[in-house]
Amino acid sequence: MPVSFRTLDLNLLKVFEALMTEGSVTRAASALTMTQPAVSNALARLRDALGDPLFVRSGTGIRPTQRAVALWDPIGGALESIRGALDEKVFDSRSAQTEFSLSMSDYVASLVMPALLNRFTEMAPTARLRTAPNTIIGIADQLEDNRVDCVLSVYVNEAQHPGLIRSRSLWTVDYACFMRRDHPLANRNRLNVRSFLNAKHVDVSLAGRTAPTYDQFLASRGLSRNLVAIVNHYNAAYEIVRQSDLIAVLPRDLSAQSRQAPHLHAVPVPLPAPPRIVSLFWHQRNDTVPAQRWLRETLVELFARIE
Repeated sequence: MPVSFRTLDLNLLKVFEALMTEGSVTRAASALTMTQPAVSNALARLRDALGDPLFVRSGTGIRPTQRAVALWDPIGGALESIRGALDEKVFDSRSAQTEFSLSMSDYVASLVMPALLNRFTEMAPTARLRTAPNTIIGIADQLEDNRVDCVLSVYVNEAQHPGLIRSRSLWTVDYACFMRRDHPLANRNRLNVRSFLNAKHVDVSLAGRTAPTYDQFLASRGLSRNLVAIVNHYNAAYEIVRQSDLIAVLPRDLSAQSRQAPHLHAVPVPLPAPPRIVSLFWHQRNDTVPAQRWLRETLVELFARIE
């Protein structure tokens, strides 16, 4: 039987909003200044009224069902509109003591964190930033489980982009082939395909258990390279290249800021792979949260190079 708006306790919608935003009964209770049993009781009433579980357990928190996701846009938007009409306050970054959490690789962190922290010093001096490792394959889980606010990363399979995850493209990664300056191949401005494939390579797999994306690209063309080492940090790959005869296909922009830069020689990649784009990812439930919106707008302002 469809739920009647006339008989629904509208206070339950605030509980629904808190559960969607916090991803945890405990955190929702804290945000609402309610007890956990009271929130659990309200959730039970919502489930009964709407005829759907709405949330299921996931790790240490809860995850919305498809029905909850479908309800979130209209309910979240309506509550945000009401809140805006009754309270003109917006997120005040200068006095906020919010802790923001971002997931990113060491490559992205090296480019993003210095400028972002400088902006926080200027615009949000009492806010805090926390970073978590990014393995690419765990993007959706990190956001759905509310472990981080945003992820800055490439996404390896757009065909499997989860529907609840929003994204905004930031910049295209420019790759080059790196080797130490006194490498036997460093006397060339370009490498031919054979020399490139036969040389010993090191590459990066953030998850540590998947083949590097570049090898998947080569395999699609019926090719393979002499890959002898895989590490899970970009800075480690640059250091290995500096101290050995291994070469590597790595982001050019990070090398320019690296202390290894004077010791490295870069040439164009003989077999360039399709472009990879670093994007900003967040969960749909945070679309209308003022602090989260401020964070995303700040990241886009600082780092977006793609319209």
